Amino acid sequence: MTPRSLLKIIATVACAAAPGVALAHIGNDAGLHHGSGFLAGIQHPFSGLDHLCAMVAVGVWSAMTARRVWLAPAAFAAMLAGGALLGAAGLVLPGVEPAIAASLLIIGLLVAARVHLTGPAGALLIGAFALFHGIAHGAELAAATVFAAALAGVLAGTILLHLSGIGVGLTLKSRTPWPARLLGGGVAVFGAVLLARLAAG
Repeated sequence: MTPRSLLKIIATVACAAAPGVALAHIGNDAGLHHGSGFLAGIQHPFSGLDHLCAMVAVGVWSAMTARRVWLAPAAFAAMLAGGALLGAAGLVLPGVEPAIAASLLIIGLLVAARVHLTGPAGALLIGAFALFHGIAHGAELAAATVFAAALAGVLAGTILLHLSGIGVGLTLKSRTPWPARLLGGGVAVFGAVLLARLAAG
């Protein structure tokens, strides 16, 4: 698969997910994900383009720069689970939406520049962002019929997105840097646009 065809696939997935861009945010899904446990949970990471891009980008960055490819995605999944439990319990932190947007900006830049961090530093940074993603998911899934099953679904969806990102990252790792720069730059620009919209709103 060429980098160009790979980017076409990514763009197609992004466009397909775009109509749900606001649905994964606190209070914005109008109950769409509350009813059916695991199946509701597994689709939740795909329902917001911001969450989807962040999770894929984490996998891409980890695959391209880390020795332990699994470490940053594992930290993301673990902290997302913790954040979801906190969100479902009613914890409200200021700045959840800006933090999610900032995660896109920063992770996108990490991908574009192929920034190398030590394993613990990368896991800490990615895990901190994941906490906010988890709080957003947990608040939405609090009313799920079976919360534990819904959370398991969210984690399954998250892992699938990480694995897809790792696949993309491994494909791009040995190639010219431009596809990765375009991909990371696109994610970063998306995050910057979301931050600007939040600041303006």
